Formats: sequence, structure tokens, C-alpha cells
Amino acid sequence: MPSYGALDIGSNSVRMQAAEVVAGGPVRVLAEERQVTRLGDSVFRQGRISDETLKLTTAVLGRMARTFEKEGVDHVRAVATSALRDARNQDEFLEQARGALGIDVEIISGQEESRLIHLGVESSWPHPTDDIFIFDIGGGSAELIQAHRGHLKAAFSKPLGAVRLTRTFLKDDPPTQRQLHQLDEYIEQKLRPVLRRFGSARPRRTIATSATASSLVCAAHRVPRARRDLIDRIRISRAQLRRMYEDLSRRSLRERRLAPGIGPRRAEVIIAGCAVLCRVLEDFRLPSLYYSRAGVRDGLIADLAQGDTEARSSRLDEDRRRVVRDLAQRYGVPLPHADKVAAMAATLFVSLQPLHNLPESAGRYLEAAAYLHDIGHFVSDTRHHRHSFYLVANSDLAGFTAWERMLVANLCRYHRKALPSPNQENFRALSDNDQQLVERLIPPLRLADSLDRSREQRVADVRVRIRRSRVELQLVSSQEVDLEQWAAQQVDDAFRQVYNCSLIVLQNGA
Repeated sequence: MPSYGALDIGSNSVRMQAAEVVAGGPVRVLAEERQVTRLGDSVFRQGRISDETLKLTTAVLGRMARTFEKEGVDHVRAVATSALRDARNQDEFLEQARGALGIDVEIISGQEESRLIHLGVESSWPHPTDDIFIFDIGGGSAELIQAHRGHLKAAFSKPLGAVRLTRTFLKDDPPTQRQLHQLDEYIEQKLRPVLRRFGSARPRRTIATSATASSLVCAAHRVPRARRDLIDRIRISRAQLRRMYEDLSRRSLRERRLAPGIGPRRAEVIIAGCAVLCRVLEDFRLPSLYYSRAGVRDGLIADLAQGDTEARSSRLDEDRRRVVRDLAQRYGVPLPHADKVAAMAATLFVSLQPLHNLPESAGRYLEAAAYLHDIGHFVSDTRHHRHSFYLVANSDLAGFTAWERMLVANLCRYHRKALPSPNQENFRALSDNDQQLVERLIPPLRLADSLDRSREQRVADVRVRIRRSRVELQLVSSQEVDLEQWAAQQVDDAFRQVYNCSLIVLQNGA
């Protein structure tokens, strides 16, 4: 049975989970732990992780790594969020974290964080037919997510984390009315663009994740923190939240620590976290929310398990396809053309498998590049392939790791003109295996693009025959496809250099 490890290095705490996953079955948790490290505390005040916090967090990571080793997990993914995105000394942290864990820590974007939160919630509490909102109030940022029938529709990451807001606005204990007013105005200002995007949508259910939400639901239902697992999927109303906020904001830290369900460390930042949830429910006119114990680490486990399943598929899943289609559309690529090139690329990847001999997963990078190879036209028609490389390499592609993003960027770079050269910095930065993968995917990408040269989707299908020293490609169409035939034939040179065989392009009946 495959087992996976997840590490969520947040601005307030580090969370780990080791779990076994059976396809179609429930997750069996082998071990899990949460340790408050306040990584974001010094970052939000001084712009860098303090030496003391760095030492503490590294020790925590080392202990968690030993747990993974003890449980014998097959694959571990470690991610860091808001505080690491902001820290000036992030490189120092990453180096020490790698020493403690034995693997690289990935600093993920707010969009990727949102995707993982949504995946975690859906994996434990599916909503296949409903529209839902998910709000996660972390230490450094708040993720606000809109989902439709099990798929992420829109997501925003805003600097509304409980630790960040407490350090920025709430200087006194208890905070003054002026500080509370400034905090509320700031939250409202950050929520305006989200409110405009979500519009008048009314979800079937609103879900809140993270320790802020669990503390408030525990307090509302007088559940001790030690038994917070009992509150999963429990509801709290907007009116209850508002009353709690008014009460907590008048209390001193010592008094807040006495409140049932709110731990001593959470009491330090609970006012700011509660303020965000109150404002969200009021501005979006939502009557209540439900707490879910799922979060980033649950999303990581689900993503790792899903990735193993998808390794047997050469196509992007629906959510990742939406990400690359949206990016293509943002940069002015006509979607009918992009969809056609992607479909042709998928067909060619399968048909040419005896030549490229790549794993199924490589087909997903080819499909992503088929959607994105032309986005460089947005910058300039001249050398647009180079602009495509830059835009993809520096875009936020939720669902793609930094390594995968660079593979796709390089494919976009070489979808036209010369083949890769070891003298080129972007190609030289890839490993030998990755260089080989990129080279072998260039011919099908160029061919797929050529098969819609008119941008009128004239080619209905292609049939491929692989002979001893040549590939015969027959275009299936009821329309005139002379332009596509000519453009496809120009890919012959790439076939000769990469696959050591010629390419012959024929039309129906030829």
C-alpha cells in the first residue's frame, strides 16, 4: 500500500502528516503533528526569519523527518507559504531545511496554496454537485476560494493572516478601538476585489479551515482544544462570530487564554483572525460557516496519491487544464487554436511513443506547452518563443511544481527555430534526463502546432505509421489542408535530428 508524507511550513506553525492511501478508499493516517514555530513573527516585523526561529523550525523539521523515516513513507513533499514568500533570508532557510529533511522545500504561491486547500477539503468532504466557498485564515495570508461541483473556480490570496495582522495593527493589550477600526478598514479594503470577483454568488455551503476557525468553533460550542477533532463539519453562525469578536477584543491576553477552546498561543492572535472571518461573512452576506479540519497537508497527501494515479495518464486533469487555458487566454491566445493544438499533441504523443519512449507523465508537459507556446506574442511577434519561455517560467501555474514549470517553459522556447544547444543557459540548467525529455517532445509539439497553421481547425485527425526509417503522417480532413501539409512537412528536419528518421506528410487518399 503506497504511503506519503506531507509537510506544511506555515507562518504560524509546521504541520506534518504521514498516511497510506488506497485508490478509491479512505486515507489511513499513520502519524501527524502540529508545532507552533511563529515563523512569520519576525518576518512581518523585520522582513527576515530570526536566528532563534530558524533554529527552532529546523529542529522541528528534523524531528518530523525522523517520523517519516520511521513510518517508511514512499514520497514526501514539503511546502512553505506566506512567511517564506516574504522573507529576505529564504535561501538560508531553504538550505538549512534541506539539511534537516533531506529533500527540498518548495515555496508555493498563494494560488498553489489555494489549490491544495481545496483539494484537501474535497478529498475529505466532497461536494461534487454544489457550489462552495472555502476560507483559510493562516498566519501570514488568507486564501479565499470559490469552487463549483468539486473543481476550483477562482482563488485569491490576501495578506490577511492572523499573525501578520496582529503584529501590524494590534499593539496594545487589549487593543484600542482605534487599532480595531484600522484593522477592520484594512481587511475590508483587501476583500473588495474578491467581493467583486465572487459577485452575488450564493454557495450551498461556506467552509472555514485552519486553527483560527477551529478555535472559534471550539469556543462557540465549548469544546476543549484537546477534543477539537469532534468539531469537524460543525456550524457557527455569523451572529455567533460577531458576538465572540466583540467579547474577545475587550479581553486581555490573560483573559483570552481562559476562554474554552482557545489555546494559550492561539489567544495571542485570535482577535485578528476572528476579525477577518467576521468581515468575510458580513461582506459576502453569508449566514454561517462550517469548520473543516482539512488543509494544505491533506491536499498534499491527496495530490501525491493522485499524481501516482495520473502517472499512468498522458493528459492533464481538468483543474490543471483550466490553469493553462486561463493563462493562454489571458495572453490573447485564441482558445479554439490552443485546444486544437493540444488535442493534436495528445494524439501524436501516443502515436509516436515507440520513437520518443517517454513515460506517460511526459504527455502532460507536452499538452501544457501546446496551450502556452504562443503566449509570447503578447510581448512581441519577434522572437515570441523566447518571450513564451520567460512568461511561463515566471507565471503562477497552480498544480505545477517549479521543476515542471521549467520543463514546459523550455518546450515553449523550442517550439520553433533552432533545436536546443548546451550553450543556452535555460537548457543547460536542466538535468541530463530533463534535457532528453525536452528534446524528444519538441517534434510532436512542432508538428501539432503546424497542423493548425491556418488557425481554422481544418485537420480533423491524423494517422501515423512508423516505418523502419521514416514516419508517414496522413491528414484526415474534408477541407483543403495544403497549408497544414506544407507546415507539417517542415518538421522533417527535427524528426531527422531527434528521432533519426524522416517525416512524410500526406493528405487523404494520397
